[in-house]
Amino acid sequence: MAVTKKAEGVGKEKKKGGFRETVLLLVLGVGLALLLQAFVVGSFYIPSESMENTLLVNDRVFVNKLAGKPERGDIVVFKGWNGEDTIKRVIGVGGDKVVCCDSKRRLTVNGTALDEQSYLYPGDYASGDKFDVTVPAGKLWLMGDHRSASFDSRGHMKEPSKGFISEDAVIGKAVLRYWPLSRGYLFSRPDIFDKVK
Repeated sequence: MAVTKKAEGVGKEKKKGGFRETVLLLVLGVGLALLLQAFVVGSFYIPSESMENTLLVNDRVFVNKLAGKPERGDIVVFKGWNGEDTIKRVIGVGGDKVVCCDSKRRLTVNGTALDEQSYLYPGDYASGDKFDVTVPAGKLWLMGDHRSASFDSRGHMKEPSKGFISEDAVIGKAVLRYWPLSRGYLFSRPDIFDKVK
């Protein structure tokens, strides 16, 4: 009898130990996921048409928060002009001269014309508004891919920010459209920006 009671006691201890281990692993897993969400990778929902057809309403993207300094052509999530999380494409970085438009209705950055057809919404032009801006150091000029439906840097030019957003306001770079699954896509910077000096 003593042997049976001892075996029962060991079995109960093993069950308790297994349960504690499971709970501990679950807590560690949740904690790690929260840390990753806070500091490394974020998930963002697309609420408007401003980035069509690259991003449609209700699409979801993963954003790399450790991707480093934004570059021309990157799609970034940032604290927008109204303080809300916003997603747009970087067109100009500090020191760039961004002008709209040349005789073919294209944007130019530092005198180099951008052929944006690979991401611009079908039928849209670079901009319906003319502008000529020089981006201050540490700032960005941002535009949506669906230019006629995007309230971006152009729409904030008369405000104190003059339409620019600080690099410090950038939360991260969009790296992957993961929802819906049928539209999964890994983002890369368009080649056209490689020509800009």
